[in-house]
Amino acid sequence: MKKEITVLTDAALITCVVQRGVADKIIHAAQEVGAQGATVYYARGGGVRERLGVLGLAIEVEKEVITIVVANDQIDRVFEKMYLAGNLDTPGMGIMYVTKLDKVATYIPQEIVDKLAKPVIGASKD
Repeated sequence: MKKEITVLTDAALITCVVQRGVADKIIHAAQEVGAQGATVYYARGGGVRERLGVLGLAIEVEKEVITIVVANDQIDRVFEKMYLAGNLDTPGMGIMYVTKLDKVATYIPQEIVDKLAKPVIGASKD
């Protein structure tokens, strides 16, 4: 039996880098507006703000990095909700960006694949 890969091409990756301890709040906000899941990993950041330690030595700052794959039609809604939940309009709170994805593949139940494959009523056949 030959396996087929179902590839989605209308997706983007939202990446949000924030201070440690903030990720859960941001993920919950994203899920409220339709995000299906998130991956969180920990990182260490550095920059101008961290050079305020004793004798001007850099202070290591722990960060949480959140990544969420969303459909293109969800980008603005999820991005805005995450931005507001993370208070990213406050200096030093973090950064967030969107990366367009060419291909996304994962398990998709057959009934969803069938639904996506059906033509939309009233859609033009250009």
